[in-house]
Amino acid sequence: MDTFFLTCAILGGGILIVQLVLGMLGIVHDGLDHDAHADHPEDAAAGLNLLSVRALCAGIGFFGIGGMAGLATGLGLLAALPLGIALGGAAMIGTAVITRWMLTLEDDGSVSIHGAVGSTGTVYLAIPAERAGAGKVVLTLQNRTVEYQAVTSQGALPTGASILVVDVIGPDTVDVVPDPITKELSNAV
Repeated sequence: MDTFFLTCAILGGGILIVQLVLGMLGIVHDGLDHDAHADHPEDAAAGLNLLSVRALCAGIGFFGIGGMAGLATGLGLLAALPLGIALGGAAMIGTAVITRWMLTLEDDGSVSIHGAVGSTGTVYLAIPAERAGAGKVVLTLQNRTVEYQAVTSQGALPTGASILVVDVIGPDTVDVVPDPITKELSNAV
């Protein structure tokens, strides 16, 4: 049994260490843990992935270490199996929890047009009335200056007019109205 537990510790720990080193070197990003959530990173941290390569290798490695520790107590398999299973399970769960936490830290830095709703900006190219065509607006989203096509269902908006984004029409087009706050201030003066 010593050989079995030692093999588990070396195999599980070795694969885990190789995967972690390759990940730190940037050679393997997702490694063998690439799963169905790859297209939707925000969903990747939704649950514990106990069957990932990292979690399984950690579980097998710590099962081997726990088994060897249990055999060293003199109680033999009576202590080795429960201790190995307990340490292996704890390592699997711990690795899955840490991986889930690390996935929540991922951010690709892309500006999402859906964050534009409620933002104010300025007309860059005049916007025709009644959605007769598209103009362009400049907004500040996520601390970046972005330019989107814009339509309005109200009157025409000239270049330089302050606007408020009320809806997203497409992947690069927003629906805007004259900024009510700026309009009230200009009426008050």
